[in-house]
Formats: sequence, C-alpha cells, structure tokens
Amino acid sequence: MWRRISNLFKGFLSLFISGIERQNPKALIEAEKENLREQIARFNDNLATHAGFAERLMRQVKKLEKQDNELAAKAAANLKAGNRSVAAQYALQLRTVKEQLEENRQQLEAAEETYKKLVKSRDVAVKEARAKIETLKRMLSETEMMEAQAELQEMATGMISSIGGSGDTLDRVEEYLNERRDKAAGRARVAASSIDTTEVEMMEAEQEALADAALNEFAAAYGIDMPTGEAGGEGSKTPPPAAKEPEKQG
Repeated sequence: MWRRISNLFKGFLSLFISGIERQNPKALIEAEKENLREQIARFNDNLATHAGFAERLMRQVKKLEKQDNELAAKAAANLKAGNRSVAAQYALQLRTVKEQLEENRQQLEAAEETYKKLVKSRDVAVKEARAKIETLKRMLSETEMMEAQAELQEMATGMISSIGGSGDTLDRVEEYLNERRDKAAGRARVAASSIDTTEVEMMEAEQEALADAALNEFAAAYGIDMPTGEAGGEGSKTPPPAAKEPEKQG
C-alpha cells in the first residue's frame, strides 16, 4: 500500500516538474550548460590525475634507464677486471632493472594512449553537447518567433471577425443618424414655413420710403435735380451734377 502511494506521489511530482520544464525551456538549457561546465571540470580533474600518473611513470622510466646504464657499466668493468662474483651481482641487478624498465615502458605507453583517447573523447563529447545546446537555443528562438507570429495572426483573425460581426451595429448607428438628420431637417423646414413675413415686408417698405424721402430732401436742399431713373440704381450711367451751396438767408 505504501509503495503504491509512494509511486503515485512520485508520478504527481514528475508531472508537476514536467509541466514546469515545458513552460521554462530556456531555464532548462541554461541548467544543462551549467551542468556541462561542471562535468567538464570534473573530467579535467580526473584527466589531470591520470596525466600525473603518466608523469610518474615517465620519471620512473628515466630513473630505471639511468640505473640500467650504470649497472651495465659496472658489470662490464668488474668482468674485465676479473671480478666475476661482483660482475654477476651487477648483472643480476641489471636483469631486474631491465624487467622493471620494460614493464614501466609498457605502462607508460598504455597511459599515454589512454590519455590521448580520454582527451579526444572529452573534446568530442563537449563539441556534441555544445552543438546540441546551440541547436536547442535556435529551436527555442524559432519556436518563440513562430508562437509570436501565430498569436499575432490569431489576434488579426479575431479583429477581422469582430469588425465583421459589428457590421449590424454600424448599420444601426447609420440608420439612427439618418433618422436624426432627417428629423432635424424637417423641423427646420416646418419652422421656416411658419415665419410671418408680412411684418418684415412692411418694415422693409417703410425703410425704403424713408430713404427716398431723405434723398429727395437732400436733393432739394442742395439744388440737385433728381435723375429720371431710380435713385442710386445700377442702370444710371450719367453722373449726378455737382452739388451747389445752399443760399444764405438775409
């Protein structure tokens, strides 16, 4: 029972984490880049340890090569001097040194080969991982760009549908405005037809009569003969005679 509950809890937790990962791919890529750096650091540390082992073998080989030369020289010198027992001891030591030297040389060769393979494997793995990360970054950029384009297209489609759907509303507004305009024009027409122009015409005639009387009085006062045509009319081409000074009384 507890195992089933534990598995269920792990399943829910896995779904929750998967959902977060789906929503944050950029964070995952950055985490993988950091993880790659840490792995490279650990690998280089182990590689340095292996390189140190190869350096110790190289130093041991050089030391044994020096001993080999010294023992060979001593064995030869004692053999020439007739010291067989001493020469034999040096020869026995020389055999042991040669065996160790051969063994160390083989170990050094294997260590160097292993080091080269490890370096190559590291470089290939790092190159592949970096290429994969760069590919994922490009995919992320393309995905974000396509998502933005899709969102804009959906917005544009929604706007077109909204504008198309508001056609009835716009038609109703136009109908309302036409009704108000026609009603206002009708009210203006009714108001104009109800104006009494009789009084206006009488006032206009009175003003014209007063103007004619003032003009006749002016002409008589200055001794000006009134033209036969209408006073001040546009059809009168003859200019009026020069004004005369009124006669002074006594």
